Amino acid sequence: MRIIAGTLKGRRLKAPAWEGLRPTSDRLRETLFNILAPRIAGARVLDGYAGTGAVGIEAISRGARHVTFVERDPRAARLIRENLERAGVPERYAIIRARFADAADAPAEAMGYDLVFLDPPYGEDEMRAALAQAAPLVGGTTLLILEHARRDAVPDEAAGLIKRRRVVSGDSALAFYERSLHA
Repeated sequence: MRIIAGTLKGRRLKAPAWEGLRPTSDRLRETLFNILAPRIAGARVLDGYAGTGAVGIEAISRGARHVTFVERDPRAARLIRENLERAGVPERYAIIRARFADAADAPAEAMGYDLVFLDPPYGEDEMRAALAQAAPLVGGTTLLILEHARRDAVPDEAAGLIKRRRVVSGDSALAFYERSLHA
């Protein structure tokens, strides 16, 4: 894994040494950030189910103002910190070691995010739960991006969010949600 572009371009990140963590591929991250390019500079980003931290670190590299990483696994939280140190990122981030549902409920986290990226465990039930938990964090101008298995059907609407776009890359896909005007 490596940082694709920005001030940290080319820096290598550590991958997990254990089973059960599915890092977002370089190719999918490149697709994601090509789409998000006009929205990254100065953005406040939430990287939910952060895993290795690659998505959030890529956002910092491309000019995000601040990234909040949420990860429940203590090994992954340590890996995120290691990857941030490895990439030379001394600030502009917070790491919250908690289940995403608990972090999303915390009043301190109700800060106006511009981008919310979620990569929950694959499966339709996990995906729907993640959307419901994240919905309160999505303001009128916030874009929520959900990484999911290509084979999983994503809802057109969920918890006051409406799907605006879906992009498929290999076995994975990205669904882009915004707050519904009727929510």
